[in-house]
Amino acid sequence: MRKLELFLLFNGLAVTPIVTAQQSAVYTHNRSEMDRAVALYNDQQYQAAQWLFETVRRSQKNPDIQADCAYYIASCALQLNQPDAPQLVEAFATNYPSSTKLNQTYIDMAHYYFAQNDFGRALTYFDKVDESTLTPEQQDKFNFQKGYAYFADKKIKEASSYFNRVANTKTYGPQARYYLGVIAYEGDNFKDASKYFEQVAGDEKYKEKLSYFQADMSFRQGAFEKAIAEGKTAMAKSSPAEKSELNKIIGESYFNLKNYAEALPYLKEYKGKKGKWSNTDYYQLGYTYYQQKDYENAILQFNKIIDGIDAVAQNAYYHLGESYMRTERKPQALTAFKSASEMDFDLKIQEDASLNYAKLSYDIGNSFQSVPDILSGFLKKYPNSPNKAEVEGLLINSYITSKNYKEALYLLEQNKAPELRAAYQKVAFYRGLELYTDGDYKEAQVLFKASLRDPRDAKFTARATFWKGEIDYLFNNFQEALLSFKQFEGMAEAKNTPEYKNINYAIAYCYFKQKEYDQAGNYFQKQIDAVKDDRTRLNDAYLRLGDSRFVTSKYWPAMDAYNKAIDMKGVDADYAAYQKAISYGFVSKNDRKIEDFNRFLQSFKSSPYRDDALFELANTYVTEGKADLAIKTYDALLKEFPSGTYAAKAVLRQGLVYYNGNQDEAALGKFKKVAADYPGTPEALEAVATARLIYVDNGKVDEYASWVRTLNFVEVTDKELDDDTYTAAEKQYLQNNTKLAISSLNGYLAKFPQGAHALKANFYLAQTYYADGLSENAVPRYEQVIARPKNEFTEQSLARLCEIHLKKNNYAAAKPVLERLEAEADFPQNKTFAQANLMRAYYETENYAQAVVYADKVLANPKTDNKIKSDAQIIVARSAIKSDDEPKARLAYANLLKIAKGELAAEALYYDAYFKHKDGKFAESNKVVQKLAKDYSGYKYFGAKGLIVMAKNYYGLKDSFQATAILEGVSQNFTEYADVVQEAQAELTRIKAEEAKTNSSLEK
Repeated sequence: MRKLELFLLFNGLAVTPIVTAQQSAVYTHNRSEMDRAVALYNDQQYQAAQWLFETVRRSQKNPDIQADCAYYIASCALQLNQPDAPQLVEAFATNYPSSTKLNQTYIDMAHYYFAQNDFGRALTYFDKVDESTLTPEQQDKFNFQKGYAYFADKKIKEASSYFNRVANTKTYGPQARYYLGVIAYEGDNFKDASKYFEQVAGDEKYKEKLSYFQADMSFRQGAFEKAIAEGKTAMAKSSPAEKSELNKIIGESYFNLKNYAEALPYLKEYKGKKGKWSNTDYYQLGYTYYQQKDYENAILQFNKIIDGIDAVAQNAYYHLGESYMRTERKPQALTAFKSASEMDFDLKIQEDASLNYAKLSYDIGNSFQSVPDILSGFLKKYPNSPNKAEVEGLLINSYITSKNYKEALYLLEQNKAPELRAAYQKVAFYRGLELYTDGDYKEAQVLFKASLRDPRDAKFTARATFWKGEIDYLFNNFQEALLSFKQFEGMAEAKNTPEYKNINYAIAYCYFKQKEYDQAGNYFQKQIDAVKDDRTRLNDAYLRLGDSRFVTSKYWPAMDAYNKAIDMKGVDADYAAYQKAISYGFVSKNDRKIEDFNRFLQSFKSSPYRDDALFELANTYVTEGKADLAIKTYDALLKEFPSGTYAAKAVLRQGLVYYNGNQDEAALGKFKKVAADYPGTPEALEAVATARLIYVDNGKVDEYASWVRTLNFVEVTDKELDDDTYTAAEKQYLQNNTKLAISSLNGYLAKFPQGAHALKANFYLAQTYYADGLSENAVPRYEQVIARPKNEFTEQSLARLCEIHLKKNNYAAAKPVLERLEAEADFPQNKTFAQANLMRAYYETENYAQAVVYADKVLANPKTDNKIKSDAQIIVARSAIKSDDEPKARLAYANLLKIAKGELAAEALYYDAYFKHKDGKFAESNKVVQKLAKDYSGYKYFGAKGLIVMAKNYYGLKDSFQATAILEGVSQNFTEYADVVQEAQAELTRIKAEEAKTNSSLEK
């Protein structure tokens, strides 16, 4: 279990002088020099001997003497540890393969490499030795050294064989028995190990080393008390590495005896294998802290166990979850119990962890799975659990509290048990509200109706009734909407709902849209009387109350309402001021009308009603006989709005003023200007008709005829046919006879493409095509209308063309029309519509700079509702992200978070967490991710991305387990989002590589 680096104990094992060289045959010549060299060699005077052998070899021709010299020269080189010794030996073996000294050469080389601890090369030469030629003394040394070389080379079987040959010898026996003991120890053969160790126990060289082995063997055999005693005895005389292992033996022995207080200091002193701990090491120390109720330190150890898939890891994760719970860290506990519940090594721990995981999911939310799925999964897996009733109760409540209405609804539709129908009513309602927020009104209506089919809770019945009315209103089903609102108003629980405070407002608008203005006005007054704190609706209620009284000719009450709106200085104060001025005209107070319009023009320099005010003021001057002021005001209108809706009318009115003032030449000039600049318009036709009167009165009929022939929109001879043909076609249109209207209007335009009624005919034909679902056919007709000078149908045609192009995502066609609508719209809502869709069009075509420009315009408009503001903020934010403009993205997402609903809110929360992580605010970032998980679990993409941020936060907080467990959960549970999984796996790889530096369980 715990092994120390083995040591080599040699006693006289260095390469020794070779004294057994055999003499060659007697030669006839003098051998005195050779004998002297051999004598020096035997006296271990290797340097002198080597020199003399070299001298003899150079002077002798006898091959046997040369061979002996080569041998001794190489042997001296070995004894002197000269660098070229191995080469000299190899040269001898190559040059004199039949020499009687060759075997001794192999022995010398084996001893040489053995002395250098090069056991692999030593074995190469040991294997070449002819053992039969060895003396008994050489045989013992050979056997021990070859055995040890095998031992060092991890060839245990061969090592044992050679150690056993010398186990009973005097010189090598103690060492051989020691290593035989080590081999038995490493093979967990403690019986033989003990036998061998006892045989050398009296030898001082082994005494200190044996104490460690004895402690470890006692530990491994379960004799923990003995292991503790032996370990403590061995501690004082051990090396630092051995002390580390002894601390582990003693600490783990106390751990197994459940004496955690005694175990703790020893376990803490363990240094690991090569500086690394295993998962088991971390578990034992963590569990020891846990038993001491030191949960903070327990967490620090348990959360270092990552990638564990065994009983140890399951136990650790379970107790990690318990430790988190004891320290009030529920999100972390959830991840730990999840990991423990996914392992089946201990079924009791698995069930308990599953229960805790399910209950925590209900309590704080879960980004990995829907809470109802988790709870129902527990009940399915453990149908006989003693906690069954509790979990069933949580399951019902979770359908609402998890806010994962989409999946909850699916589950409830599968299970139609009576006891769950009340939950179904609530979930259907909330899912409908969610879809309404996201703009899917048709599906929302289906769910509100489904909620009403199970009227178990009177409060939700009332709320669903109200929202059903809201959708009917959006679909222009005003009568049905009114019926729903009236039903809601009469319900006892209605007063306890958040919708109740706006019921008068909703009913008022239904009457208003149906032109029942008296009733509408009464309900707007009720709204004003009942709710004072909603300034937006209060302001609008005053405006619509004024409109309702105005339309029913109750001008003084209308003016009173408009005054209240003006005093509020809110949205549409300019509209109220305009309407108030108009009203004075209807009560014969033209002086006040003129005064108010002049005040209006001074106060509202950029109002969209400014051109209306100028036109009405000029007309009022005409009525009051102030021709000069009228002409001057018409000129001001034309200067400020040269291409506006009233341009043609203003020029025509100037002509009529001159005509009525008998200024015929001036009048003709204006009428001809209208005909030239605004051909084909009703004003042009009236101008021609009035000019004709002037020419006739002045007897210049020929001159009139010549002029008229230059106008391509006047066909004098076909005028009656033109009128009759158009009248017939228009009748079909006004009676909603779609097919006949299309046929008749096409027929008229075929005969009179430039006819007096061509403008109206094109517009009506376009409207009919559009209503009949033939948008493509409508496009060229709308284009005919907008190609003419600005007229009463221009704005509506531009808006409709935009809708058609946008429905097909044809941004190339939509953009120029939207730009024109923005520039020319008189109605604020159309301008807002144009800006909002230009914003989207530029974003979708990746022109982020222009997208932001239009988003800023939308946000600057106080009349923009929150849904469009959310769209604008998200486009600013996303564009900033794509353009790497982080400061702008931060601000945009922060603003979005204040107003967003549904998926946009989920996205904003994700980036809030993301930026907090970048700022190093890991704990704060995790709180945001937890809110995302609990309140917006239905939006899985951002939930998954939020989990990656959470994992990074935990790693920043030194919690490796949480980080890796969350990332693995993302990889397993969100495979539909390839980019998210890829990011999670990359981060997981990075963390594991970092943790592998200190955790041996992560080594591959």
